[in-house]
Amino acid sequence: MKSGRLIKNYIYNTMYQILVLIAPLITTPYVSRVLGVTNIGIYQYSQSIANYFVLIGAVGTTLYGQREIAYLYNKPRERSVAFWEIEIFRLVTTTICTILYFLIFCIHGSYPQIYAILALEVIATAFDISWLFMGMENFKITVIRNTIIKLTGVICVFLFVKSPDDLGIYTMCVTAPLLLGNLSLWFSLKTYLVKTGLTAALLITGIKQRLRPILVLFLPQVAQDVYLLLDKTMIGVLGSNIDQVGYYSQGQKIVKIVLMVVTSLGTVMLPTMSAFFARGDTEGIKKSVKTAFRFIYMLSFALLFGLCAIAPRFVPIFYGTGYDPVINLIIIISPILVIIATSNVIGKQYLLPTNQQKAYTLSIIAGACVNFFLNMLLIHFWDAVGASIATVIAELAVTMVQCWHVKDQLPLKQCLTSGIRYGVYGIIMFLVVRCVGALLPQGKVWALGVMIIIGMVVYPTELLLMKDPMVKMGLTFITNRKK
Repeated sequence: MKSGRLIKNYIYNTMYQILVLIAPLITTPYVSRVLGVTNIGIYQYSQSIANYFVLIGAVGTTLYGQREIAYLYNKPRERSVAFWEIEIFRLVTTTICTILYFLIFCIHGSYPQIYAILALEVIATAFDISWLFMGMENFKITVIRNTIIKLTGVICVFLFVKSPDDLGIYTMCVTAPLLLGNLSLWFSLKTYLVKTGLTAALLITGIKQRLRPILVLFLPQVAQDVYLLLDKTMIGVLGSNIDQVGYYSQGQKIVKIVLMVVTSLGTVMLPTMSAFFARGDTEGIKKSVKTAFRFIYMLSFALLFGLCAIAPRFVPIFYGTGYDPVINLIIIISPILVIIATSNVIGKQYLLPTNQQKAYTLSIIAGACVNFFLNMLLIHFWDAVGASIATVIAELAVTMVQCWHVKDQLPLKQCLTSGIRYGVYGIIMFLVVRCVGALLPQGKVWALGVMIIIGMVVYPTELLLMKDPMVKMGLTFITNRKK
């Protein structure tokens, strides 16, 4: 993949990933005030239940499908056969999960109305074919189509959600656009698919052959997503009240939005790394990994310390009154920006493209186990704070296992130490922003804006003054584009 296309796809994928959460982010200041923390807790707890069925319905086909399509980039017929085998398998598994979800939760659940509406999210999984476009390195189409659908959802929230009694309406406004967005992508299928002449017998045979590799990728995916979902579920079950789920989800939401900016590189790099591996280009892989480490550290440390610097001012302005516990939760969770950025490079940009799924699976299972047992211990005593601490330690466990596995395959010490300078730059920025903030009045939007601008000026200035390699690379790219 040419560097220009890689950068374009990174930008498009960043937009796509943020778009998945951008609607609730835009509406959060309004919704947090209208619905209140209790209703937000109910919604987040119910959604965590629905997401278990979404996860099982997808059965790891998203990552697997993207990788397979990348392998068959220049083989239209084989690519088309692979698409239908993977997608029909996904349709079958999602249908089964939807039926089970209705029988268990929509009929007997604690919040049946909310569960019933969230069933649309489970159904939407069957029609999600974004992995085809990502495998073909076309991230633009998903961004354009989903932008239109998501904006519709945002408008609906502001038009129809008016009181705490409108939790069901809010759930519909958030969930329905996801299904519509997935369905809209099907109109562009003809660009990438050709007639295959597949019979039912050949289709079943092909699906059977794909079961094992799909399940190999499903295990780490289910482990990873389950322990992310477990936080909200376990807080709802073990916490002192449902409000704790609301606090935790609001703190996690902001960090996740920021995290998407960093981890989007992993999605666009996967086809490229898969191509390097297919050609046996070991040096190309190592060079890409080194560059990826520098890039994600440059971003993640800036975002980590920037977020911690503004959190005390940001939360009261963004969420309104009654959300003060979210400040500490954001600060506690923020280190995962650097930790997950590291595991994203090693796991999704190296282990998966080089067919080392077992190591990837082991790391995720280790993190899931650590998270589960720490949640059992810490949530009982500290509610959402305990879950936040457990999340950070679990992510660290994932990264440590992956580092141990690749220590003899990659120049790991060189890669990891490349982040030290960005950590120092981040700390300096944090101190400057906090010192400026101490001189500004509380509760003013303009004061928060000044702090953000200060951070956005200080950090790049540090990079320029220290002649950082990533700045040089960026300037070289811009210069070449102008020629």
